[in-house]
Amino acid sequence: MTRFEVLPYRPCVGVMVLNRDGLAFVGRRTEGPEHVDEVHAWQMPQGGVDPGEDPWPAALRELWEETSIRSVEKLGEVPEWLAYDIPRDIVGQAWKGKYRGQTQKWYALRFTGDEREIDVAAPGGGAHEPEFAEWRWEKLENLPGLIIPFKRPVYERVVSEFAKFARK
Repeated sequence: MTRFEVLPYRPCVGVMVLNRDGLAFVGRRTEGPEHVDEVHAWQMPQGGVDPGEDPWPAALRELWEETSIRSVEKLGEVPEWLAYDIPRDIVGQAWKGKYRGQTQKWYALRFTGDEREIDVAAPGGGAHEPEFAEWRWEKLENLPGLIIPFKRPVYERVVSEFAKFARK
């Protein structure tokens, strides 16, 4: 086995936030070794699970830290963890070379607040560095085409699982 194959997956959470019209929140990332072009720079909120942290509170924390969103209700979750590998040529650049990819627990949430609550420029009440340069609501069927290609199978599964929540 190569060094890549023995590296662990980084535990992570992902959140599909749906508005009342059944559209999903996406943010445009501005940096990171995995972001290769402007078309595939859009993603849903996601982030690492801290040691000893449960995934559901981690999902709410990550959502707050990236978007300032707190007004949500839980709709569902993907039963199992979904994993992806990052391309081998960027392993040394992402997460200090400690992981081969991520294993993610995904949640679907309904946004129940006012859009003025959303703040990607000063997320988490200004306590966190921005991860997104801008945001928008997007149709679920468009999400896999906006994400970096190596994450696409995870997005296809998440869209498939959560499409029922997007219907009016």
